[in-house]
Amino acid sequence: MKTLKIGVAGLGRLGLIHAENIYNLKGVELTAVSNLDEEINEQVKEKYKVPNVYTNYVEMLEQTDLDAVCIVTPSGFHTEHIRLALKKNLHIFCEKPIGLEVEDIKQTIDEIEQSDRIFHLGFMRRFDDDYLYAKEMIDSGQIGDISLIRSYSIDPIQGLDSFVNFAKKSPSGGLFLDMSVHDIDVIRWLTKSEISTVWATGTNKAAPELNELNELELGTVTMKLDNDVTALLVAGRTASHGYHVETEIIGTKGMLRIAASPEKNKVAVFNEHGVVRPSSQHFPERFAEAYVNELKNFVRCIRENQQPEITAIDGLRGTEVALACQESFDENKLVDIQY
Repeated sequence: MKTLKIGVAGLGRLGLIHAENIYNLKGVELTAVSNLDEEINEQVKEKYKVPNVYTNYVEMLEQTDLDAVCIVTPSGFHTEHIRLALKKNLHIFCEKPIGLEVEDIKQTIDEIEQSDRIFHLGFMRRFDDDYLYAKEMIDSGQIGDISLIRSYSIDPIQGLDSFVNFAKKSPSGGLFLDMSVHDIDVIRWLTKSEISTVWATGTNKAAPELNELNELELGTVTMKLDNDVTALLVAGRTASHGYHVETEIIGTKGMLRIAASPEKNKVAVFNEHGVVRPSSQHFPERFAEAYVNELKNFVRCIRENQQPEITAIDGLRGTEVALACQESFDENKLVDIQY
């Protein structure tokens, strides 16, 4: 079996997770990394014995013998970096969102579809065992027809100050595109339907300085889907107990709750604070196996020459809906989405 040579572009928190997972995959070599921070590059080179290290993405593509690239650069660069990789005939794994501008994404999708390369988008919740279990129950009709979905994505409040400082230096893409895109994808995936109308609200009670930066620390969206399902979405940065990702699906024959509380494990602690269940504190902990599973799927798709279930169109739809949510909040109005 030929060893697949993969390069990672971007070594932020998630890029480091992907680098480690690629390094640990069988039949795969972490051949190169590109990242602006030379100190981090040296640390990764030493830890994973990476033979090729660059501070420039283009140089990595030009000078390194690669089969595939894992793009974990800032969201605004994703479409450009996808197109550059396609020109080098590389298979591509790209983190969400696929891009920030709809027309730019559509042009990039045209190039993806004209290529015979594998393109895999990083919606890791589709590879989480809990979400897959719920999906199987829904598809087999065990809870009947879906009537309502409620989905939460709330980061720990300990990271709020860090986000405020980041937002002062550069735009994040907005709460809905930065965080809610995962919930949007889950809603579309579980219902097999498109989102047609959105109404978004938000607040900055915990971080009022974000008002001047056109950012949100807590946002909510009410959605109507083409199949008459209602979806309620909450995204935020103020969970005091840990990293809170929860999805509830109400059907005509039953109801499912995925991670109703963000439990770290099955341990209950009995002490002077009462009975306490430890909570997951960050996304790498909660979705550790899902991140591994999605890269395993990417490698399998390359070897079997099979396009993944997640497509570039899924990325486009996520961005379109997230931008509609932002428009709804900015203009304080109901927004109908035209695809």
